Amino acid sequence: MKTKLTTAALAVAVAGAFAISTVPANAAVKCYGISKKGENDCANKKAGHSCKGQNKVSYDGNDWKLVADANACNSAKGKTKAFDGINPALKS
Repeated sequence: MKTKLTTAALAVAVAGAFAISTVPANAAVKCYGISKKGENDCANKKAGHSCKGQNKVSYDGNDWKLVADANACNSAKGKTKAFDGINPALKS
């Protein structure tokens, strides 16, 4: 039993370290509605995908990209909270 707990703890620690190392140092805010098709930074349950680069629609309000801060998100015409639909500011 002790070995299983140690192995599980190690797996969690490695996964956490990997997740931290893949986030850019200056990125701190999720900016919704700015990612083009295939360029999102993480999952979107509503759209049915579970990882980076899997969004099928550009500028979906539930897909996000990491940006430096709220000002950078506003400059990109995104929102700091998820929303339904396509970003009207970027819709072609």
